[in-house]
Amino acid sequence: MIRQAEIQEAEILTEISFNSKGYWNYPKEFYEIWSKELIISSDYIQNNDVLVFENAGKIIGYYSIVELKDDIEISGIIISKGFWLEHVFIESHSIGQGIGTKMFDHLRERCSSHGLCELGILADSNSEDSMRKLAVNINLNIHQLSRIVQPLIFN
Repeated sequence: MIRQAEIQEAEILTEISFNSKGYWNYPKEFYEIWSKELIISSDYIQNNDVLVFENAGKIIGYYSIVELKDDIEISGIIISKGFWLEHVFIESHSIGQGIGTKMFDHLRERCSSHGLCELGILADSNSEDSMRKLAVNINLNIHQLSRIVQPLIFN
């Protein structure tokens, strides 16, 4: 089941963020750089569209859509204003079980019901191929899919 995240689930979503990134065996120093990005706060849940994938009463994944009101520059990369798929994370033991496909199907329906036909995606080197495959399968017009080999540094 996919449902709206609740603010008291912030800690669970943060754990899933770090657990999922850990699946890819990134160097330890990347996690220090990513730490602010991977921590999900109750404010983040309240101010963005955050949806969780739940199975047998346990949250095992989530995705979030954010709206940028203006273009921003992060580490020399211009991120265009508009709607962005900011996070897609699945607990590492559940990766490869079709949960990402189910979340992207839900994402497609959600975008369609909100009249959203363009969605930006930032993908690191390990998730880029999956994101491209899933984005094509849901027929969204992806206006920017940026490959990030190293983590972005927020100033």
